[in-house]
Amino acid sequence: MSIAKKIAHKAEAVKGGVKKKVGRVTGSRRLQVEGRGDQVKGNAKQAGAKIKDAFKH
Repeated sequence: MSIAKKIAHKAEAVKGGVKKKVGRVTGSRRLQVEGRGDQVKGNAKQAGAKIKDAFKH
């Protein structure tokens, strides 16, 4: 997996974490849920990339 894709997956997870925290601070349930979804999606992509890399070597 390319470095650019790894960075993009990490950025998606971080963006989700930030959204979740902003939602918590502002009291926006929608933003919290949306942020958690983004965070989970980014983490899943990272895990998939790690598995893919493990089988590549």
